[in-house]
Amino acid sequence: MTNGSIHNKPELAQYDTNGQLRHLVGIGGLTAAQITRILDTADGFNTAPGTAPTKVPLLRGHTICNLFFENSTRTRTTFELAAQRLSADVVNFDVGTSSRTKGEHDLDTLYTLQAMGATLFCVRHPDDGAADYFARHVAPGVSVINAGDGTNAHPTQALLDVYTIRAHHPDFHNLRVALVGDVRHSRVARSTIAALQALGATDIRVVGPNAFLPHDVDQLGVSTTTDFAAGVDGADIIMGLRIQRERIQGSILEDENDYHRHYGLTANNLAHAKPDAHIMHPGPINRAVEIDADIAYGPNSLILEQVRNGIAVRMAIMALIAGGRTPNDTT
Repeated sequence: MTNGSIHNKPELAQYDTNGQLRHLVGIGGLTAAQITRILDTADGFNTAPGTAPTKVPLLRGHTICNLFFENSTRTRTTFELAAQRLSADVVNFDVGTSSRTKGEHDLDTLYTLQAMGATLFCVRHPDDGAADYFARHVAPGVSVINAGDGTNAHPTQALLDVYTIRAHHPDFHNLRVALVGDVRHSRVARSTIAALQALGATDIRVVGPNAFLPHDVDQLGVSTTTDFAAGVDGADIIMGLRIQRERIQGSILEDENDYHRHYGLTANNLAHAKPDAHIMHPGPINRAVEIDADIAYGPNSLILEQVRNGIAVRMAIMALIAGGRTPNDTT
């Protein structure tokens, strides 16, 4: 679906003329105030670990469709739980058993599900710009949330990341963040960098081998280094990133053991970091490649907190998009 790339079109208006969030396809264009409103709304939906969540009737009558053209555990499950806790009906699209295997165009799939009454689509797709493409073609009163498109964007992951960070480091202006790993192919990295910058963060480092450093570093506004020790020095947050094998043409990583030795989040490598630096990772993690299990689930890790916060943040986004709208509202 490359003809839908947002890089060839003006930026989609994600807010309507009344200032209400209509779609969420990217972080670009969102102000600090708009992001903060999403995070503050998520506070009202978050529950403590071990506490039974409260179901609210905010989206009763709505049908949320998880339109996932790529595999997912965390994102799809948390979108499903978020919609259920808002009392919406949920449809999980299974690409492997759909008419897409018979040659149906993705847009025809969208139109078909829309005709069945879907009012909000959570879209994951391997092509850059797919969520934007769908958002431009849905009917009035129907919305799209980008659940990850190609290497382009993953805005809900970015929002849950900054939500998690805010709970431990509320002053973004003095925050120091190191992103370690495959930033070049990471939609998470691009969206999280944009969200951090919108909230005032200026000290953002990208750490990894040359093959994983972004080509457009000047546009991203971050510093880069191949030196792990220098990159994590003084960082408050160290976020590991998965090697995006499915988005890499050919083999640019010759030796995973060598990568783990030099760039893995291990006890030896993290000896160069602050003792109280928090560890994050968007998942899924590859143990003994980008992170060791004892680090992923150690006392400094926020990884499971990220997962838990994903439900509240996605509830907030759905609530702000559709909470004030009836299922038949076309405004």
